Amino acid sequence: MTQPTFESVLSGEGLSELRAAVQRNCDIADAQHAGNYSLCTYLLKMREFYRWERRLPFSAALNHQEVGDWVSRREQGWEQLEGLSPGALPLGAARHDPFDQDAVNRRLDPHGLVYGAGYGRGARPLFFLGALLRREDFDGYRVYVVGEETARDLAAPPAMSRGDLIFVRRESVRRLLFETVEAWQMRGAPADDPLARALRAYGYDAAEPETLERMTDSEVESAVWHEVGEVLAGQRLGPGWQQRVLEVAGSRGEVVARAVRDHLADCLTTLPALLDDGTDGAIHFYFANLTGMRALLFPQLRAAYDRWVDGAPLAVLKAQVGPAREHWLAVARRLLDEAPNTWPVEDDQLEALQPDLRVRT
Repeated sequence: MTQPTFESVLSGEGLSELRAAVQRNCDIADAQHAGNYSLCTYLLKMREFYRWERRLPFSAALNHQEVGDWVSRREQGWEQLEGLSPGALPLGAARHDPFDQDAVNRRLDPHGLVYGAGYGRGARPLFFLGALLRREDFDGYRVYVVGEETARDLAAPPAMSRGDLIFVRRESVRRLLFETVEAWQMRGAPADDPLARALRAYGYDAAEPETLERMTDSEVESAVWHEVGEVLAGQRLGPGWQQRVLEVAGSRGEVVARAVRDHLADCLTTLPALLDDGTDGAIHFYFANLTGMRALLFPQLRAAYDRWVDGAPLAVLKAQVGPAREHWLAVARRLLDEAPNTWPVEDDQLEALQPDLRVRT
C-alpha cells in the first residue's frame, strides 16, 4: 500500500502551527498519565516512542545511551507541563476546542489530513494528527483510516471511536503486530499457539518486511470491524455508558466494563466478519489477542476455537456469536443499572458474568 506522507500533504497557512499545538496537547496528556504505566511497560513504550519520533525502522538497532538521554529530556519537558489543560488548536484566524474534532476535520479535509481526539483507559486524553489513507461513510458512522502520523502521544491506540466517528491508525496497528511478535519470540515462540498459527497462515517472515505490511493491511480491516461494533454497541447502550465508565476510571471495574463492551462489539461485527470471510490468519490472530479480562469473561469462546483447531467445522465458532451477542448486551445493561460497588469484579466473582453456552462438536 502506497501511503501519502505527512510532509507531502502539509500545505496551507497555519498547518505547521496546528501540528505543534496538537503535539503540545499530546505532551500535556503524557505529563499527566505516563506515570500510570508499570516501569517495564513505560520503558517499552518510551523506546517505541523514540523510534517513532526518529522515524527509525523496526530493524534499526537503538543506542541505549541516546535513548536514555532522550527519555530524560522528554521527562524534563513533561515536568514543565504538569497541571496544564489541553489548549485550543489554531487554524488560520480560528481557535478550536481540542476535542472538537468535527470542526477541525472539516478544515483539514482539503489537505488530506485527519485529526482525532478522545479519551482512553483511565479517562486519559488522546490526540493525534496524521495523513488520511481513506475515509468510508456507512449507515450512520464514518471510518477514517490514518497513515503516517506527525503528532501523537505515548499511548497511541491502534483504533478509537467517539460518537459516530471511527479512527483506525495504521502505524499503531503495524507497531502492535511487531511488538506482539517480538514479545512472543522472547517467550520462546511456541510452535503451536494461536500466534504461531496466525504467522504461518499469513506467511510472515521477519526477514521480508513486506510480509508485515500484508499482515498489517489485514489487521487494519479487523480493527475497522471492531470499531464499527463499538459504534453499534454505543447506540444500544446510550450515552449513559460512557459516564458510567468514567465513574470507575482507573479501577478494576473499568477493566470489566471495557471487556464486556469489547465482547459485545466483537459479537456484533468483528466475529461475524472474520468468520464469514474465513481468513485463517485473521481468526488465529484474534484468538492470540483474546487475553486478560476478555479471556476470563468468555472462556467458552476459546473452547470453541480449540475445537475448530482440532478439526471441527467453523460452525462451532459461529454458533457462539448470536447467543453471546444477546448475553453481553444484557450484561452491559445490568452494569448500567447497578451501582459499580456491587459489580462482580474479583476473579472468584467473574463466573457470574460468563455466558451459559455449550461448545457444540
